[in-house]
Amino acid sequence: MIIRTIQLSDTSKYLELNKKIDESGYMLYEPGEKQISYEQQKKIIENILSNNKSTMLVAEVDHQLAGFIAAIGSNLKRTQHRASIVLGVHEEFRGRGIATELFKNLFTWAKKMGITRLELTVIKENDNAFNLYRKVGFVLEGEKVHSLMINGEPRNEYYLYKLL
Repeated sequence: MIIRTIQLSDTSKYLELNKKIDESGYMLYEPGEKQISYEQQKKIIENILSNNKSTMLVAEVDHQLAGFIAAIGSNLKRTQHRASIVLGVHEEFRGRGIATELFKNLFTWAKKMGITRLELTVIKENDNAFNLYRKVGFVLEGEKVHSLMINGEPRNEYYLYKLL
């Protein structure tokens, strides 16, 4: 397994990875809802790579993208110390420590960039993700009630943070 910063040449593989991860039902987008073109995705990657308070790391296994972690930060003085995290690992590759390695690499990057607070959300029923986040040091900050509608039913999200 190789953990590295995403490259523009990964755009097609990343789009395919995202499509597979969205099928899990645990991401913000419903399966099949995200309609993003190659050019749009490439621009998003360019924007992330050009912002020194943001990054996207990918896990590569046998020349295939198995997962990603993105940290989206800000250059505003009052919020430049924090970044929001999005993590996704293809179901086929789960249970191999990929997410843990992505987090370890992200924590190193964040410290180097002066980011001292990482934050994320998780659907309350996603026990595997919640347990992973707690294992790597995230703390439960609160619960947002009825924050999502999934299959016509209101669902809650947990908010978690980690101080570095």
